[in-house]
Amino acid sequence: MLELKNIKKDYLSGEETVHALKGLTIAFRENEFVSILGQSGCGKTTLLNIIGGLDRYSSGDLMINGTSTKQFKDRDWDTYRNHSIGFVFQSYNLIPHQTVLSNVELALTLSGVSKAERRRRAKEALEKVGLGDQLKKKPNQMSGGQMQRVAIARALVNDPDILLADEPTGALDSETSVQVMELLKEIAKDKLVIMVTHNPELAQQYSTRIVRLLDGEVISDSMPYEPGTEEEKPTAGKENKGRKTSMSFFTALSLSLNNLMTKKGRTILTAFAGSIGIIGIALILSLSSGMQNYIDKMEEETLTSYPISIQQASVDMTSMMGAMINAQSSGEEHEPGSVYSASIMTDMIESMMSQIATNDLKSFKSLLEEDGNEIAALCSQIQYTYPTEIDIYTRCSVGDNDDLLRVNPVSVLDNIGLGEIGAAMNMNNISVCKELVDNQTMRENDYELITGVWPEKYNEVMLVVNNNYEITDYTLYALGLLEPTALKDAIADAQTDLMENGVLTKDVEIKQDDINLSYEELMNLDLRLVLPTDYFVETDTGFADKREDEAFMDALYADAEPLKIVGVARSTSEDGMEYGCIAYTSALTEYVISGVQGSDIYRRQEADPDTDVFTGLPFPGSEAAIAIEKEEAAERVAQEAAGEAPAEQSFSAEQQAMLEGILAQMPEAYQAQFAALPPEEQVTVLAENGVLDMEQFTALAGENAPAQEEKVQRISDSSYEENIQLLHAASLDEPNSISLYAASFEDKEAITDALDAYNDEQTAAGKDEKVIHYTDYVGLLMSSVTRIVNIVSYVLIAFVGISLVVSSIMIGVITLISVQERTKEIGILRSIGASKRDVSRVFNAETLIIGLGAGLIGIGMTLLLNIPINMIIDHLAGIDNVSQLPPAGGAILVVISVLLTMLAGLIPSKAAARKDPVEALRTE
Repeated sequence: MLELKNIKKDYLSGEETVHALKGLTIAFRENEFVSILGQSGCGKTTLLNIIGGLDRYSSGDLMINGTSTKQFKDRDWDTYRNHSIGFVFQSYNLIPHQTVLSNVELALTLSGVSKAERRRRAKEALEKVGLGDQLKKKPNQMSGGQMQRVAIARALVNDPDILLADEPTGALDSETSVQVMELLKEIAKDKLVIMVTHNPELAQQYSTRIVRLLDGEVISDSMPYEPGTEEEKPTAGKENKGRKTSMSFFTALSLSLNNLMTKKGRTILTAFAGSIGIIGIALILSLSSGMQNYIDKMEEETLTSYPISIQQASVDMTSMMGAMINAQSSGEEHEPGSVYSASIMTDMIESMMSQIATNDLKSFKSLLEEDGNEIAALCSQIQYTYPTEIDIYTRCSVGDNDDLLRVNPVSVLDNIGLGEIGAAMNMNNISVCKELVDNQTMRENDYELITGVWPEKYNEVMLVVNNNYEITDYTLYALGLLEPTALKDAIADAQTDLMENGVLTKDVEIKQDDINLSYEELMNLDLRLVLPTDYFVETDTGFADKREDEAFMDALYADAEPLKIVGVARSTSEDGMEYGCIAYTSALTEYVISGVQGSDIYRRQEADPDTDVFTGLPFPGSEAAIAIEKEEAAERVAQEAAGEAPAEQSFSAEQQAMLEGILAQMPEAYQAQFAALPPEEQVTVLAENGVLDMEQFTALAGENAPAQEEKVQRISDSSYEENIQLLHAASLDEPNSISLYAASFEDKEAITDALDAYNDEQTAAGKDEKVIHYTDYVGLLMSSVTRIVNIVSYVLIAFVGISLVVSSIMIGVITLISVQERTKEIGILRSIGASKRDVSRVFNAETLIIGLGAGLIGIGMTLLLNIPINMIIDHLAGIDNVSQLPPAGGAILVVISVLLTMLAGLIPSKAAARKDPVEALRTE
């Protein structure tokens, strides 16, 4: 039952207060057909809007089933409109982008009715109004009468208690008007129908009660009703009228998607504009991610080439350079006019000396070999190197040349007569052999086994070729697979060209055909191992070095340990640093160390550290050497006391004339200085300063030098340490370097952290001598590169992010335009019970769809653009697939696009929610 008590409605029109309703009191039965008549502006529509909960009364009370609405909140009015009220408007107020069925279903979605139930009830409602066969049509495909019947079906679908009709026949012809009125009359048998009309004939013909208004007051009522005076027939269907309304987000999405699809062109352009910022950031992310992947790949590859290195003696170059830079100025301010000295040599020397650190590798190796050691557990491989030498020989296998060649250390430049140049450039001992790591996984990561097996025993080696299955000619010369004659000829031609012209006028050309060797040929190479101590043979006075004895070396090679090439592997590295080599195992290193330690010459030298095993003479500093030095000093004192002096050199007249002629060519200042010196000293000084050639020196001094008794050497020129080094002796307990290999960059970081923690513990315990000074080449090289890539990426993303923000603002503006375009739809939604939150949700859904579309377009365009970008980079830099968008990054960018557009749409959606539903319904 509906009752209005002294309802007043005032509103401002400019500065004037308009009294639309003036204390109106009226009650309605639960089922009757009430027509409200009156001239325009008398308050009919205002009364209808107040009854329907679209407008609020200024004073009085609206009683619904005996309940006052004075304390109703927005949510209560929304529930009231959805469950108890059905609106039928003169202009139909159907949502144009929804089908007939969807328009009717809409009220049910707010009631929380299931999809199947919604569909059933909507179809029933449409069948009641005679439109059961028009379900899929859009409103613009129907006549006015059909649209009004759809509006009536929508009003009835939720089984409301009250049906409010505002000029329902105002836009219809007479025949259609009769059909609509008959339908309303039928509905009034079970419900309260309140109709506002200007047509008194229709009211008289179909209404059961006519109420006339004038200037906001009731002036007549054909069948007034006083609550409690009549027996009311109960109305079914009230048990669920209190359920709160709520539009699901999927319904909001459906409404927004249908609306956007009516403006496909604008929607696509808006989404594309919003995607520009996403495309920019995604491209930057693709490149930076691809570069980071490339850097990571390089790091993984270089983890084998550049492990964490710990040397017996190391220099902290970073700290040393910083100290030297700080020592550039004395710090004292000087006045202009003079130049002052700044002392930096002391600081430089102190810095250099202080940054030289020694590591106790013997103790550290013992620590690493302890069970459960953290650092060792983090390493995929620990490799020890020793001050020993792996000497490998072979014979030249080209043509008739069967010269004995030293493969390692390489003597290629010696063999072609460039030994002096090689020594000056430190190239005579370049190694074409390297020790393989023991870790099989690391081996397989670095190399691809082409044929054969991996070496395991000490006498097994393998040949390594580069990524392109090549071995450099340098290695081939070392292995005796190329005849050096052509190389010697090319060097001779270059030297002739240089001597004749002062510079090289033509390219050095080695007339040597490229060779193509089978794996079998390479694996059949005859390689022999010679221990560093095998070169020395015992004589009457000690041990002699027989490396220059060709017959001895031939015999030594014949008896040497054979090394079998058991496999050929291809380097997987693409950095161009692999030139082909012979790879051996750590077992060979251990074999050589043990062999040297077991040799006769080493055991003798170790047993007598005071005597030189090569000469049989005492080492300087030994007791025997000290005794000899004292004896010789006593002899010199005795000679001086007896007046004995060295014989003087006598110059002939010819020699004197030659000397004077040489001095005459010198500046006068020098002549005066030389005149004060004896002739023999003049000759000595001239020779030391390069003035005399060998012929002149011989003529002046060689033939006339006084005959002296040859002094017998009684003390060795060497030392125990130098002899041990010459023998390349080492101890397996005391390496001269340790290399810590990591399986990944994260493990490498963990290893350095563990080393730092170990050093902190040693420092805290006062054991500074146990602190380990290490070099992390990969960290030094790659961290700076990664930092630069990240900085550039962040800067570019910041710039492109501005366009993303601008795009979001643009989407917000377009959403605000959409709010203006859909104002009537907002009024329709509010009239069927949608809350302000529901309206806001509709436009939030619209921005979500646009943001999702923008994000997906941006990611799709990025994936397409990455194809030509990768082609260009591959062409310019030879790096393929650099630009790669990570899936997680793409997903995050889509989410960011959605969030930004939804954020930009908050203001428009709030504006839509705040719209007055009465004003919204009046909008065309």
